[in-house]
Amino acid sequence: MPLRNDRVPRRSERRAENVRLYTPAEAAAMLQVRESWLRKKASARAVPCTFIGKHLRFSEQDIDAIIAAGAKRPIVQRRRGQA
Repeated sequence: MPLRNDRVPRRSERRAENVRLYTPAEAAAMLQVRESWLRKKASARAVPCTFIGKHLRFSEQDIDAIIAAGAKRPIVQRRRGQA
């Protein structure tokens, strides 16, 4: 019976070359915030990030999560009926 090679690789088996990581300066530019703000939030673990050794990096998923966390729903005011 031949082996099928169509299974999804586990996270640990995925190659790192498929993941794009951004420096704090690159991520801050994408988010249009100061790099110091982003570094401070990452150090406090207030935003998703990745540390590779001592190097702080942000994946596309991290950046998407930061954007989603900052999203606010609009406030809808109801019209009052005329009496």
